[in-house]
Amino acid sequence: MTAVRVLLAEDQDIVRAGLRLMVDNAPDLTVVGEAATGVEAVRLARRTRADVIVMDIRMPELDGLAATRRICTDPDLAGVKVLILTTFEVDDHVFEALRAGASGFLGKGSRPEALIDAIRTVARGEALLSPAATRELIARYLATDVRRPAPASSALDGLTEREREIVALVATGMSNAEIAGHLTLSPFTVKTHVNHAMTKLDARDRAQLVVIAYQAGLRGPA
Repeated sequence: MTAVRVLLAEDQDIVRAGLRLMVDNAPDLTVVGEAATGVEAVRLARRTRADVIVMDIRMPELDGLAATRRICTDPDLAGVKVLILTTFEVDDHVFEALRAGASGFLGKGSRPEALIDAIRTVARGEALLSPAATRELIARYLATDVRRPAPASSALDGLTEREREIVALVATGMSNAEIAGHLTLSPFTVKTHVNHAMTKLDARDRAQLVVIAYQAGLRGPA
């Protein structure tokens, strides 16, 4: 089994050393680089081709949000996932990180096993974002004047009726299991539809699917 390649972006040496110790102790993960600044994180992302970048928000030269945005908008780094380290699960920084392309968020006070599980989750292409956090982020999105281009209508037209229905429910913060129960489908079927929708809408992961759904006005029941 190929180990997940992890890049650590954290400006505090002692914190970064602790992160490295935790990651390297996991048999299926390996640290391929360490960055102490946002600029270095972007450079090492291109050089190491890490699968997952564990990114702190507050860093010198270039903060974690800007670094995440550069990484997630670089076509050559399309397969790289960013896991943001944050003090709170939902705050303005988390909201901005989601829009920048982050795939997940983890509190700095989390247990070591939570970090390992988070890296694995994000590496699989799944979003590490709880339904409660999703709903709060949606509320913030709707309350913010975000003038960003919506996905092309042709892309939305490419969704099947069932895919549109499921994406709208994803945008309410429902998990696959909750959607399956709501629509009387199997969780596997729901996951398949979600994956197809992400491919058609060029969404990096579930978190980005939520943003795209709201930009396009594709919303579930209140």
